[in-house]
Parts: sequence; structure tokens; C-alpha cells
Amino acid sequence: MHSLLIVHHASDPPPGSAAASLEGDPASLLRGCGYLIESALTREEAFERVSETDAAVLSLPITEMNEWADLLLSRKTVPVLWWCTSENATLSVSACEDDVRIDGVLSPYMKPAEIHWILHFSSRRCYERVQWAKEREKLLARLEERKWIDMAKGILSKTKNISESEAYDLLRKQAMNERKRMVDVATSIVKVYQLLHEPS
Repeated sequence: MHSLLIVHHASDPPPGSAAASLEGDPASLLRGCGYLIESALTREEAFERVSETDAAVLSLPITEMNEWADLLLSRKTVPVLWWCTSENATLSVSACEDDVRIDGVLSPYMKPAEIHWILHFSSRRCYERVQWAKEREKLLARLEERKWIDMAKGILSKTKNISESEAYDLLRKQAMNERKRMVDVATSIVKVYQLLHEPS
């Protein structure tokens, strides 16, 4: 991980400027740790610049995290970290129970070794989260397929007066004959049955 995008409000002093306090200026600390820093004040800037960086550091109240994380992750999968200062931590107390999608927390009082470790940990956590989300989607898709197959088995069992295992075999054989997935054949059966039996 070499380059970081820092997102902050336009009302904050520019990162690295003399007006920026130690707490409010992640750019100076992170640049001092050897990272290349990009800065964004607006959603448009953040959306454009995140594609060139390895992680995003949000110097914002935690109540704004999910909205910004969604924006950034719609462009590129990157670890999202919170720059936690005494000021934005106070503004974020009400969000402690919320489901906030961040991969790590940085503070102005961390040493370079701690920052490197957190960034490494955050990267792993980000990609594990993405992998879990993909696995969840696959499982939900399988459950949906199972639902259609079970409905089709019930329909075949009822209309042909056969057992559910025989209905399953018939469904599987039909899918092989048509060179289609079983769920596609099952969906067709259910939809045709519903069309024929819905009240006019």
C-alpha cells in the first residue's frame, strides 16, 4: 500500500497547511510515514481520485462513513479507514451502535509502525469483507434457485400424481434434454402453472 486518499470537509484547513492542527491533519503524519497523499473535499473529487489510490482515509464524523464508503466502493474496492480525532469522535458518539462499514481506525497519536500495521490489517479486512459479500450473494442465489426447484417439484408431483423424488428426476431429465439449468426449467414450469391457474 503506497497511496492514500484523504477525504475531509471543505471547511477544514487544507491538509499539510500551517493552519491544520496535528489532530486535523492526517496528510502530514501519513506523508511522514512514506505514503503518497491525495486529498478530496467533494464527492466528485473523491470518486475520481479513489481509482488512483490504495486506501481511503475519511477525516469526517463517523455518522457520514457509510455514505462516503458507498460512494468510494462503487468506484473501486479499497480499504476505508476513519481518521479519529477528539473532535470528530465527540460528534460520532451517537453512531456507536450503528453498523459502520470501516476497515480500520487511525488516530493522530499513532506511531509509524502502528499506522503501517493498521493499514495492512485494514487491507486484509476489506478483501475478506468483499469475499464474504460474494459468498453471501452466491448462497442467496442458491436459496432462490432451490425455491423455484421445490415449487416446480410440487407442481409436477401434484399434476402428474408422482412422488417428489420422481418429480425431481423428471425435472433433471428435462433440463438435460433441453440443455438448460434445472432452475431455468423449474422457473418456466412454475410461471406457466401460475399463468394457467391464476384467476381471470
